[in-house]
Amino acid sequence: MAGKSDFLFGIRSVIEAIHSGKEIEKVLVKKGLQGELYEELIETMKEARISWQTVPVERINRATRKNHQGVIAFVSAITYQDMENTLIDVFEQGKNPLVLVLDGITDIRNMGAIARSAECAGVDMIVIPEKGGAPINADAVKTSAGALQHIPVCRTSNLFRSVDYLKKSGLQIVAATEKGSEDYTKVDFSGPTAIVMGAEDTGVSGQILKICDAGARIPIVGAIGSLNVSVAAGVLIYEVVRQRSL
Repeated sequence: MAGKSDFLFGIRSVIEAIHSGKEIEKVLVKKGLQGELYEELIETMKEARISWQTVPVERINRATRKNHQGVIAFVSAITYQDMENTLIDVFEQGKNPLVLVLDGITDIRNMGAIARSAECAGVDMIVIPEKGGAPINADAVKTSAGALQHIPVCRTSNLFRSVDYLKKSGLQIVAATEKGSEDYTKVDFSGPTAIVMGAEDTGVSGQILKICDAGARIPIVGAIGSLNVSVAAGVLIYEVVRQRSL
């Protein structure tokens, strides 16, 4: 469970936090909750496109024993950026864009480690889905050695459409996949590129794979069939750095 500084509780407190523009990762709502204030909360979350989950009260009690009124909201430790505006800024600065897309990375430690490698290598932004990914909380920021507070992170409600936008904006889309047809060192990373890293267990989603320009494969010669996703991300990111420094 996140640290105390990562959440707030109480129906009115959560409503006001949403109205004030706080970055809310998700909200837990006690099963069976009713009333006008509850209905207002649900409507507010729908309008702000904030995800919530209905859970037994015991789960909320594990986070706080204070008067939570059956509602607790987890607050993001960073401020998310707009992907389209961030990409425009990168082009206007005359940079050769390198974007990292995380398709369902659910482990907080992996998220932090990937962000740390990305920031060190000069990645221009990280794109993550609103749902189905690891929360960016104090633990993630700590694991990233603070990198998540320095690299732009863009959260999207539709990852496929966002990847398609990057492609239409002139970026090569490269998926990291064990089924890739090319050794990662053979992929040309010299131009604008977005690297897609898939979920720890299922990899890059099939829908996104269909629009990728290349599938990069990291050779495995040992008995274990795959690398940890954060290690694989570091390998690919620094291959981009190597190629672009030649």
